[in-house]
Amino acid sequence: MNKESILIKLEDIVGKDFATNSSEDLYIYSQDPGASIPRHVDFVVMPGTSVEVQEIVKLANQEKIPIVPMGGGLTLSGLIIPVKGGIVLDMKRMNQIIEINPFSRYALIEAGVTTGQILSHLNDNYPDLQPPIPDAPPSATVAGNMLIHGSGYLSQRYGGHGAMINGLEVVLANGEICKLGSCAVSDYWFDRGPIPDFIGLFISAFGTMGVITKLSIQLFPKPKMRDIIFGLMSDPKDLPDLLLKITATGYAEDILLGKQDKPEWMKGYVFIMTYITGDSEEDIDRQTKTLKRIYRKSNARFMKAPEKMRDLYLDKPIFAAGAADFRKGGGFEYVGAFMPLEKIPEAYEKGADIARKYGITPTLGSRLIGGVHTIVMFFSYSFNRANPQDMENARKALYETNKLALELGGIPWKAELEGQRLILEKMDTSYNKLMKTIQSTLDPNGIMNPGNWEVK
Repeated sequence: MNKESILIKLEDIVGKDFATNSSEDLYIYSQDPGASIPRHVDFVVMPGTSVEVQEIVKLANQEKIPIVPMGGGLTLSGLIIPVKGGIVLDMKRMNQIIEINPFSRYALIEAGVTTGQILSHLNDNYPDLQPPIPDAPPSATVAGNMLIHGSGYLSQRYGGHGAMINGLEVVLANGEICKLGSCAVSDYWFDRGPIPDFIGLFISAFGTMGVITKLSIQLFPKPKMRDIIFGLMSDPKDLPDLLLKITATGYAEDILLGKQDKPEWMKGYVFIMTYITGDSEEDIDRQTKTLKRIYRKSNARFMKAPEKMRDLYLDKPIFAAGAADFRKGGGFEYVGAFMPLEKIPEAYEKGADIARKYGITPTLGSRLIGGVHTIVMFFSYSFNRANPQDMENARKALYETNKLALELGGIPWKAELEGQRLILEKMDTSYNKLMKTIQSTLDPNGIMNPGNWEVK
């Protein structure tokens, strides 16, 4: 590869200010905030349009240069760190909110739009509508969250955020633009059907199937009032029964659980937060009384939360970066895993044991998705980035936790390379074969984030 001539061609596509191969610019793109090992990057390019993405991908395909699309760069698990070098495609310039349809309730946006940006835009212009928001900083991109099977605000009531995608515009490895969903037939981006649904191919594919440039996401009516019912439970074995009873009421907008050894008063407990909504104080009071009774009958203790804590958890988005403060150095990484509900008690107990084994403060959480059909579990591990042994301990804890999730019948979420290998080893062989066939058909030169989901 002639790097000088490639850089000139990239500059011709996006302009000199938006393409680079200088070491000081590449450094930050060689790593992410998590515990993954840094990798070499050859170029960083920031396209401004779908056409520019097309031209970059065509060049990469012609020269057989790996290409890695990047949103906010906050996945923590190394998904935007080039495994085999190449071009990082930073999508932040593509940040236009193209359309808000208040009748079919969707937003058509470019891939670089952040969750903070869409939330602010709706609050200012469509105050009766709200988007799904991940448990992540406001700089996380909407596309980045949804395309990794993300979850967060509104997941309990409406399902995983990946299911809230109505349509995609994708640049394939050969440089062709493809529209998926109703937008393939209609001028409206309102649904995924009733035509064959190929959108799922691009969710949790980690950029191995193509580069997403636009997407349509579902919007939802905003309630007039929200509140949280806090509870504490000392024995995790009672959690499945409690969650079944809460969801059966139909009151819960969202349900979050957590277990951590800091602050001291939380040690030994799982805390439960049930979010409720209503049109009046009477609505909120009625739901609160019902949920208090359910908590008590399921061996959970109702807790009146301090005002600051209540306000913090009512804010959107919620994110767990505070876990980084549990250890000198301010780094943290986590395994997320989609789990069967009945395995959550065991996951809490064994996940805390793994953390203690490596001298890490246990910090675990979970969120219900789509009622009780799925629960996503978070096993967080803080580390000191300046201490190589500390980081190695975090990696070992991550590996053991991925194995634990699979042993319990779950599936690691947005898994790093080692986690992907564990999933592939356990995966049905026919599924493996089908995935390899699709990958090689769409990307015969193997340029799309190679190394990820690499079926042998």
